[in-house]
Amino acid sequence: MTPDFDAHLAPYAARAATSRGRSFSEAASATRSEYQRDRDRIIHSTAFRRLEYKTQVFVNHEGDLFRTRLTHSIEVAQIARSLARNLMLNEDLVEAISLAHDLGHTPFGHAGQDALNACMKDYGGFEHNLQSLRVVDTLEQRYGAFDGLNLTFETREGILKHCSLPNAQRLGEVGRRFIEKKQPGLEAQLANLADEIAYNNHDIDDGLRSGLLTVQQMSEVSLFARYHAEVEKLFPGISGRRAINETVRRMINALVEDLIHSSRANIRNAGVTSIDDVRNAPPLIAFSDTMKAEAQELKRFLRKNLYQHYQVNRMTSKARRIVTDLFGIFIAGPQLLPHDYQLLDEDTNEQARKVADYIAGMTDRYAMREYRRLFAVDEI
Repeated sequence: MTPDFDAHLAPYAARAATSRGRSFSEAASATRSEYQRDRDRIIHSTAFRRLEYKTQVFVNHEGDLFRTRLTHSIEVAQIARSLARNLMLNEDLVEAISLAHDLGHTPFGHAGQDALNACMKDYGGFEHNLQSLRVVDTLEQRYGAFDGLNLTFETREGILKHCSLPNAQRLGEVGRRFIEKKQPGLEAQLANLADEIAYNNHDIDDGLRSGLLTVQQMSEVSLFARYHAEVEKLFPGISGRRAINETVRRMINALVEDLIHSSRANIRNAGVTSIDDVRNAPPLIAFSDTMKAEAQELKRFLRKNLYQHYQVNRMTSKARRIVTDLFGIFIAGPQLLPHDYQLLDEDTNEQARKVADYIAGMTDRYAMREYRRLFAVDEI
């Protein structure tokens, strides 16, 4: 007898038993829900393993203790599962979305993405959400019957957080909500905000650890100042690193609790009773107005003081050059690419997309090594 994986869920949660299914039909598992299978396929994918050596803020070789895309994705999944459990949403689905949301990210974080998007300007552009979907739909090669991972519609919907109308029109059913201006399921909305909670607070930790931020600077941010003062009052004389850990922990807890209470009220007030009601409602997973303002203040601070710090800018400048030069040499000479990325015909747009796939799939250190191989005269 197949277990009832949906018995504990709220009526408006996504249910594995009523999923819109997969692009290629597969027999159901007797021991795992459809969303558990999605999660497991993501964890075993090549793209997921590569996240270990892709940048969050600091390039991989700059230190062993800074976040990578892999540790970030695990932290997002932990926060998202906690949120989902409290709201009686589907934990397996939200975990799958969280673990997959960065699969399409380039090496060198947003600097790499911006550079690759500029390179692809005449070939349809590049966006990491679309690339994440391309990875799970097409690029992973693990099954004999189909390309990609053949994930459920709901997981694919959650991966695709943003999408332009032209791209949405090309994507078929998974892009329809952007055309019809509807919302995704609550699990997708929740994973998006869990991502925001994780990267804002963990970038504080990495910024302070690196010395690019100071506690004195961070005290300009009301959310940090409030909980740092609370920690110092509770633990007089606490050491700097432990004080930071305690402060960040409290900040995450405050954001999570606010999101739970605010979202629960939004769901109740909207009167939704099914996932279809959710799709037709405004966004329901949201912070309170007060917490949203504090979170935005934190994001502005990090943008100005960390992401635009001159030392970060120096590395991102190098990253742009590496990505731009790699794209240029590969598009001019596709014969320099591995055979799987070379096209036999003369379709320039498709060849450019293959080059983008190759570069986006690189880890930070592989991109730097490839750059040296191609441009340093003493490398072979």
